[in-house]
Amino acid sequence: MDFGWSKEQQALREEVRSFLNDNLTPEVVAEMDEGAEGRSRGRGPKTMEFLGKVKQRGWLGISWPKEFGGQGKDRITQYLVEEEMTRNGVSIDQGGSGIPALMAAGTDEQKNYYIPRMINGEITFAQGFTEPSGGADLASLQCRAVEDGDFFVINGQKIFTSSAHVSTHIYLMSRTDPDAPKHRGISILIFALDTPGITVGPLWTIQNDPRAPRGTTYGTPRTNETFYEDVRVPKSSLLGEKNMGWYVGAMGLNLDRVGAGRYLMSIRRDEDITNWAKSNTLGDYDMKENQAIRDRIADLWTEAQVCRLMTLRSMSIIEHGGNFTYEGSAEKVWAPEHGVKCTESMVQFFGPYAQLLNGSPDNIESGLYAHNLLGAFQSGINHGSTQIMRDQVARRGLGMPRG
Repeated sequence: MDFGWSKEQQALREEVRSFLNDNLTPEVVAEMDEGAEGRSRGRGPKTMEFLGKVKQRGWLGISWPKEFGGQGKDRITQYLVEEEMTRNGVSIDQGGSGIPALMAAGTDEQKNYYIPRMINGEITFAQGFTEPSGGADLASLQCRAVEDGDFFVINGQKIFTSSAHVSTHIYLMSRTDPDAPKHRGISILIFALDTPGITVGPLWTIQNDPRAPRGTTYGTPRTNETFYEDVRVPKSSLLGEKNMGWYVGAMGLNLDRVGAGRYLMSIRRDEDITNWAKSNTLGDYDMKENQAIRDRIADLWTEAQVCRLMTLRSMSIIEHGGNFTYEGSAEKVWAPEHGVKCTESMVQFFGPYAQLLNGSPDNIESGLYAHNLLGAFQSGINHGSTQIMRDQVARRGLGMPRG
């Protein structure tokens, strides 16, 4: 079996690389970074101009249906474009887990309104799931949404609402039936973040001072806590059926775990160390001449290719309408744990240099490896803990009973 790319696919990859080389200028990069760090809200003019050029090439909404403003192409094409964009710090996925959930559970009115605007970059979503009292036990959430005529009235708090300071809308999981079992009685609402009653407050991360260099996994300097006080949203904000939000949200998260963006979060650490060792030394110390290090890098590289093939397998299942059940969870175990292994190996390879952060004398790659070490602990927690993912693989993939 040939796991390589066809001539047409490789030509597309080269076209994207050439486009980025010509259009992703330092000015565009600086403006994108400003938005990501919260120094500006939404997308700046240079970013919008860049995304306009991306759209002209047909590279936004690649696999989304044409009737909603997408290109209607296959997911492998999207993967190829997304991979090159992500390697250069450009996101062409404006919706996160909200997009798959919206496509599967949204009304035609919701799809016709939101999807074209997300493709154009007019609407971006933050995800309002986690709460201070719940941690990884998402189903214990307490944020309430109470019906009042043609509206829901929302009261509660969310934490780690990472992009709420730069997004236009939120994808909020709230409790609509407090008497139901905890996995039921939950609904998802989608609405604008400028709705009265919403407060967004910063939570500065360990990567804020000093700032993590561009390319750091989990290197954002800021996340948020969000507060909802008598926030009134119309019932048309309900995504899917009332009280079935747990299942809509779980489906969206599972599908969002598949793609180049998620895959590259974990394997870029592998690529970083491989590329550095090929052409750099630490004084007289040449890592590539160390047999033990070469063997370890080879092992990690092999694991990364397994991660890549798992991603392509999942995309193929979805593309062909197969039964996608545990595969996204399996990737969420393998890929983040691989990223942590890479980070731990770098610490062993570099010794004390691995502790030198951005701005420190004698740091390596602006402290990239040290900042990756600071962010590594998030890998097994973000977007669903690996322990919970293992449970889903056991039950959905292996048919084992619930513990």
